[in-house]
Amino acid sequence: MKDNKKPVRILGISAFYHDSAAALVVDGRIAAAAQEERFTRKKHDHNFPINAVHYCLKEEGIDASQLDYVVFYEKPLVRFERILETYIAYAPRGFKQFLMSIPLWLKQKLHLPREMDRALDFQYKGRYLFCEHHESHAASAFFPSPFEEAVILTMDGVGEWATASIGTGRGNQIEMLYELQFPHSLGLLYSAFTYFTGFRVNSGEYKLMGLAPYGRPIYYDKIMSEMIDLKEDGSFRLNLDYFAYCYSDVMTSPKFDEMFGGPRRKPETQITQREMDIAASIQKVTEEIMLRMSRYAHRQTGMKNLVLAGGVALNCVGNGRILREGPFEHIWIQPAAGDAGGALGAALFVWHQLLDNPRKPDPQDMQHGSLLGPSFTTEEIRAYLDSQGAVYEVYEKESDLLDVVSDALIDQKVVGWFQGRMEFGPRALGSRSILGDARNEQMQSKMNLKIKFRESFRPFAPSVLAERASEYFGLGDGCSSPYMLLVAPVREEKRIATEQTEGLFGLDLLKVRRSCVPGITHVDYSARIQTVDAERHGRYYRLLKRFEEKTGCPLVINTSFNVRGEPIVCTPENAYRCFLATNMDMLVMENVVLRKERQPQAKSYEVDEYLAKFALD
Repeated sequence: MKDNKKPVRILGISAFYHDSAAALVVDGRIAAAAQEERFTRKKHDHNFPINAVHYCLKEEGIDASQLDYVVFYEKPLVRFERILETYIAYAPRGFKQFLMSIPLWLKQKLHLPREMDRALDFQYKGRYLFCEHHESHAASAFFPSPFEEAVILTMDGVGEWATASIGTGRGNQIEMLYELQFPHSLGLLYSAFTYFTGFRVNSGEYKLMGLAPYGRPIYYDKIMSEMIDLKEDGSFRLNLDYFAYCYSDVMTSPKFDEMFGGPRRKPETQITQREMDIAASIQKVTEEIMLRMSRYAHRQTGMKNLVLAGGVALNCVGNGRILREGPFEHIWIQPAAGDAGGALGAALFVWHQLLDNPRKPDPQDMQHGSLLGPSFTTEEIRAYLDSQGAVYEVYEKESDLLDVVSDALIDQKVVGWFQGRMEFGPRALGSRSILGDARNEQMQSKMNLKIKFRESFRPFAPSVLAERASEYFGLGDGCSSPYMLLVAPVREEKRIATEQTEGLFGLDLLKVRRSCVPGITHVDYSARIQTVDAERHGRYYRLLKRFEEKTGCPLVINTSFNVRGEPIVCTPENAYRCFLATNMDMLVMENVVLRKERQPQAKSYEVDEYLAKFALD
């Protein structure tokens, strides 16, 4: 081990497949973490995260020569072995895909030390380390968690060979016990249905989850009998006759089309009842698999705590069912559950597992609210706005600022909220958020169509004061959801009894007011909840308190500060451009407030006009 007097700095990196990222751990403390997409403005950027690496070093005030270890989140040679074996097994059907993918492997992916040397400006002189993919996920789930010991469940598309794993974490060590292997994958199964319903794989899965409540699970039995052989322990085998991902650049085969009465929906065409019913069916299948895996893990270990990571752990509906119906007393989900979080997990794995450094869990967790990205001072923000000729006000007193913003929300304004360090992971948690009044039944459609420029069926999440969450949602006593990764039902007493839903199907269900906070109540009376507390969320918590004082309502709509097809904003420039290019009413960056009607560059956009202007898909 290094001299304890000198900080041990470990850089973790994930790259090449989905959401490349970098994370810096200093003496076990998570110092910085960010996804590459936030800097390049290319959503789900999979390229080597040079910008994210440079940010992490800058945040700590060091250069690459001061790093002690650099670790990659998976083992590329083992993944390459799996890819070659798969191509050979399906030859000659996969020959076209082979010709497309192998050059990139030979040019870049098999030469990771060279790529990392470039990103680190050839200053790093130490060894490069490599974790296994699901080992990185497991480390990202357990080491930052608030538990001394826990069961670890990871589920995603595929790493090297594993697609899901069960392990345990105790103290400063994790142990992997069981794994499911490619091509049998819950993540790929869900992605196949994402593809078939016309959404983009690796980014549209949350749309499929949001669409599910509009449908009926009429295909559930058919999927379970013909497409998947599911065991009681949650392991399964897929009937590969229905899938093409082993040998093609499409996910499903003609037999898949036959099962559902025709070809996949073409992207951007009308969503029909068939797609809604398919979404409901595969969501039910996914939840059943997640529940069986978690119950088996509990039977094998007897532990009371569960931690989750991997892309499937972003299925917050499934997470909510595990919490309510599963055998565990507490669960914790890595906020950056996908591949981006693998960079953080790999760095923590080196610190605890390889270097055998002690771990003292924090009762909240060690993730610092997942606010691990760049921040900007009021002076930096003003300098940029002055260069653009923007009109703004500066509020020196926070109480005055909170009054202005809360009054705007009460006046049914949509507010861009840019404060402190940017979030790490796919969710906006009150640092790069767009806010609205959840009491307004028109707010969901307004924000979807006029602000986010996205499908009207997409639900919005509430940010709710942690101390009052149980009044509105069936989360369970003492349960928190600071990372917006749990779905829970709106309590019966907050619902509005109505017979208007009788005979309504599909998107017509959107027209019905369901609760006293209709802006965040999905058609099945559920909500994806973020609990907000003073310690993690600071000014954001105080804004919700001010809104509560004036209205009696302890929650607001919180959606990510971006529009369709773009990553969450990172810089004041990103935020200002998004503000001007949408129908947002107010932008608040630190102590600076901009009102749309006062901006000389301001313009109102319609959905079709915006999509044409920015060529978003």
